[in-house]
Amino acid sequence: MHKLYYQPEGYWFGDCMPFSKDGVFYVYHQRDTRNPAPFGEPFGWALATTTDFVNYKNFGESLKRGRDDEPDQFIYAGSVFEDKDGNLHAFYTGYNREFLKVGKVSQVLMHATSDDLVDWNKSEEKLKLVPPKGYSQYDFRDPYVIWDEENQEYFLILGARAEGDKRKQTGRLVTFTSKNLKDWNFQGDFWSPGIYTMFEMPEIFKIGEWWYLVYSEYSQQNKILYRMSKSLKGPWIRPKDDAFDGSAYYAGRTAFDGNRRILFGWVPTKLNCEDMNQYEWGGTLVPHEVYQREDGTLGTKVPDSVWNTFTNREELESLSLKTIDTREEAIICKDAGRLFAFETTIKFEEGTREFSIRFYEDEELSEAYEYKFSLVDNRFTFDKNPNYKWFQMMNKGLERPIYLEVNKEYNLRLIVDDTISTLYIDGVALNARIYKKFGDAIALTVTDGAITTSNTTISKTLNR
Repeated sequence: MHKLYYQPEGYWFGDCMPFSKDGVFYVYHQRDTRNPAPFGEPFGWALATTTDFVNYKNFGESLKRGRDDEPDQFIYAGSVFEDKDGNLHAFYTGYNREFLKVGKVSQVLMHATSDDLVDWNKSEEKLKLVPPKGYSQYDFRDPYVIWDEENQEYFLILGARAEGDKRKQTGRLVTFTSKNLKDWNFQGDFWSPGIYTMFEMPEIFKIGEWWYLVYSEYSQQNKILYRMSKSLKGPWIRPKDDAFDGSAYYAGRTAFDGNRRILFGWVPTKLNCEDMNQYEWGGTLVPHEVYQREDGTLGTKVPDSVWNTFTNREELESLSLKTIDTREEAIICKDAGRLFAFETTIKFEEGTREFSIRFYEDEELSEAYEYKFSLVDNRFTFDKNPNYKWFQMMNKGLERPIYLEVNKEYNLRLIVDDTISTLYIDGVALNARIYKKFGDAIALTVTDGAITTSNTTISKTLNR
């Protein structure tokens, strides 16, 4: 049972369309009942509001789904925005699975307005935004709208693909422009890289001189990725690390309140709540704060309000581990429990091959979950240790690139909330979904080298 991360009681958290106004984050999202399975029952957009990403006010379904004979039987993703005159809009995707069965267009773009961001009025007029000739009639969704100041027009981007077999890597982003939000002009492909079968949840925002294109894709890595450019028209540059998290974090968008840009993505559950099984659609909301580095690339960190809600921090001992051609381990906390925030400052010497942090560890067997940092391969991974009998966890995609320097201090923060673990280091985040609890200990290890730790603390209580 999660005590920190948000999951509405009786539901699983789906795709999120966040919006911020007057310091409040409006977290529009899909809620799945899993009756009898993911996408079993139709849903609209539910709403929860927050200012600290710890406490949420639940408004239930805000943008209500249509009848079973209407185009928005399900309300798929879209975006909420304020036009240049201060009016509030939602552009969204209506989906009807019954239409799909009889060959009718099953995904259409729709529009609603609101005076208070809680109650939405659907427009009678259909948006004249349909898949152009040559584009799939069944994959045309997730609109995102911004005001293009340079060209004095509204700019809409959405995910699409070419007609044909869904296994073909013809996923692309397309754009429409409008002066009045009613009459839209198709501007063709915005980006068609030929590497995905489909784009989902696209978003565009600007920080300083850089534009950022954020999107989710499910045919290569199942991740939230981004590109960057000095122009809205591109070309779009792929940074060395182009993801915000691993494959256990999906379908997120950001919202900015003038101070914090928060990415709202969800950590999926696994089938039958077993480590060995595949991920399911939907799960639990985990927020990341996104920030811009000096070189223009984006990093992630735990929002201060989330970290600071942990209280009664206990100081733990500093460690110094050194080894040649072996692995050394030290228990740093024996009774961490199922909810904790752990922090340490870590430094390694020249020639160190790898180090790791383990949790939920059985002290006798050293059986645990483990974040392992390979300083040879410049990456860190999540897995179970030991993997006997191999393998013990479906961890495909639970890895991130990491470029750490010798004799430099790095702050490492690990949050564990029951079946979710989230690690942050040097602007890089990695979530995992976990179901076993081998023990209560936290341990650090080093292989072929030396590490030291300092400023190490743990908190096991929340002040909500």
